Amino acid sequence: MKRVEVFDVVIIGGGPAGCSAGAVLAEQGHRVVVLEREKFPRYHIGESMIPFTYQPLERIGMIPQLKSSAFTKKFSVQFVAPSGRASQPFYFFNRYDRETVAQSWQVLRSEFDQMMMDNTRSKGADVREEMEVVELLQEDGRHVGVVARDKAGEATEFRAPMTIDATGRDAIAATKKAWRRGDPKLNKVAVWTYYKGSKRDAGIDEGQTTVAFIPDKGWFWHIPQHGDMVSVGVVADGKYLARDGLKDPATIFHREVPNNLWIADRLATGTCTGEYWLTAEYTFRSEYCAADGLVLAGDAFGFLDPVFSSGMMLALKSGVLAADAVHEALEAGDFRSERFAAYGEVMREGMENMRKLVYAFYDPAVSFKAVAELDPAIADDLTDCLSGDVNKDFSRLFGAFAGITELPDKLPYGVPQPGRAPLVPA
Repeated sequence: MKRVEVFDVVIIGGGPAGCSAGAVLAEQGHRVVVLEREKFPRYHIGESMIPFTYQPLERIGMIPQLKSSAFTKKFSVQFVAPSGRASQPFYFFNRYDRETVAQSWQVLRSEFDQMMMDNTRSKGADVREEMEVVELLQEDGRHVGVVARDKAGEATEFRAPMTIDATGRDAIAATKKAWRRGDPKLNKVAVWTYYKGSKRDAGIDEGQTTVAFIPDKGWFWHIPQHGDMVSVGVVADGKYLARDGLKDPATIFHREVPNNLWIADRLATGTCTGEYWLTAEYTFRSEYCAADGLVLAGDAFGFLDPVFSSGMMLALKSGVLAADAVHEALEAGDFRSERFAAYGEVMREGMENMRKLVYAFYDPAVSFKAVAELDPAIADDLTDCLSGDVNKDFSRLFGAFAGITELPDKLPYGVPQPGRAPLVPA
């Protein structure tokens, strides 16, 4: 006999999406359990925050903790040509308030995610680590919870009228239900590592993100962190990175370093601190954003090429919005998938707007600087989209891009699965 525990909401995954959803729902008085497979703190990639992470972080009460933390403050982004010539830093405070939206952070995810988890616990959520979800429970077509095993292998049924899948790129629901759908042109490969003691800028520029180009529209990221550490990685088409039959991540990484003189100069004084990581074909979308009794959040809903560091913003935003939609479902006693249509549309719109910029970025004919110089209003639109203010009318901006490059059609994924459950569960 499995042990059975009953909650209002089961959240799978204790990362940014799951913890932001858990914090919101617990504050609203719901009985919430968050099931996390790992023991925190644990390693995770994705360290850079863009300006519009501020609103969801403020909603869950994290801003004071971040402002008092050791995390490196991020006020800008710069772009660097393969020759080593760097653009002027793009400062967020030229458009947004310096003390709120315009100040972001470069975080060490092991520390940041621990802070998020602790914050969620402080709101009243029951957070369980080292609990691996092995089954999604369904009755009469409706999701009613999960089965999870602890590290000793003991299974427990966690039953609830609503389940939120926030399992990141593992995407348990999309994987188990064969909902994962790739993006036709964004099948890139990333190789990354960490350096200590490499060169960094001074003062307000110390924490800026740098995007440094290599041939064929590949690029390096260079993200300064506290403790004199830097996250640095290269992203490009797999055929380019694996040319000449290379497969070893460290060899691939170091072959590309000389292809951008700025990166080579910065890393020359540093020391690699550990292993090299590789991931391939990481852009995807779930065919559905929700089913009866189930909603997807964060990377479990969809993951977009990280060139503009949108992942954390999308995860935090979707966690908060999913939680609000689940709260309304609980209040109404209505757990049909159709209730999450508006949530799915907001997330799809934001991802599609950012996706168009990513496609444009990888077109050699495109210059963001040239597009921005067409009209100050277009420059403002570009700034807003790149900063994460993605749910607005960008027809003027994308009209300008359409004269230079072919923008992608909207992916037909991310709507609710047609529901089958009754209005009010028995």
